[in-house]
Amino acid sequence: MLVKRTMSKNVVCVSVPGNRDKVLDLMRKEKKAVLPVVKEDTDILVGLVTRSDLINNPDEEQIAMLMTRDLITVNPGDDVVVAARKMIENDVRRVPVVNEDGELVGIITSFDLVSKALTKIEVNDVVENYMITTVPTTWESAPLNVAFESMKQFGLKSILALDDDAKLSGILTETDFIAESEIISERSEHSSTVGTEGDKWSWDSTSVLYIEKNHLKFTDKVVKDVAVGNVEVANSKTKVSDCAKKMKTLNIEQIPVIGVEGDLVGLVRASDLIKALITEE
Repeated sequence: MLVKRTMSKNVVCVSVPGNRDKVLDLMRKEKKAVLPVVKEDTDILVGLVTRSDLINNPDEEQIAMLMTRDLITVNPGDDVVVAARKMIENDVRRVPVVNEDGELVGIITSFDLVSKALTKIEVNDVVENYMITTVPTTWESAPLNVAFESMKQFGLKSILALDDDAKLSGILTETDFIAESEIISERSEHSSTVGTEGDKWSWDSTSVLYIEKNHLKFTDKVVKDVAVGNVEVANSKTKVSDCAKKMKTLNIEQIPVIGVEGDLVGLVRASDLIKALITEE
């Protein structure tokens, strides 16, 4: 199957020059985690800007300074296995599709590969061979800022919520956190006093430095107020093909994995399942 048969053609993108407010507003409106960046008044791809770029660089305003310029791309005529391999090798979940002139013509995601390619083949291998087992969890009554920091420590885009009995009660993604946050600016004052040694008639001088810093501020809600409940799960022995079909039907990119005794044992993401495309090649 070719990339052009699997990619999304109606790509939401931003152009440079531009600022972070435009990116954030568009991400919230379109529910996108990543936006391709094109040169103004053209379709020439020049970068990618992600939610993580916004979060990790709260003081930067210009898209040109926030975006990633080291691009990984595919062509419309490439096989989907090429796209899958590039995603896996570079640890990314989406790749822009460009033509021979460097113009943006689409974008292909790991979810596209799962829902449109992996569901077309029969993979009898089981989910436990593809899932990740180191998964961040948080108490469902934890403040959002605490849960967010826990998620960041794992370098993942989601975190699982547990109830008072340590049972799975919900899931939060980076999108959920962004929807409950804003960038605020705080000003701090730092002063130091300098005198002239040995001169009793001299006046001490005070130097004042004002530092303005932006940071992410969350609402006062707790995890269970925001988390998606009634979480769909997969069994560790679920076939990859069946898991792919479930993701497609439910339009979700990740599914918690439960062991044979009903305990949480891992998380399987679309970006994990696409490894089966290469295995089956």
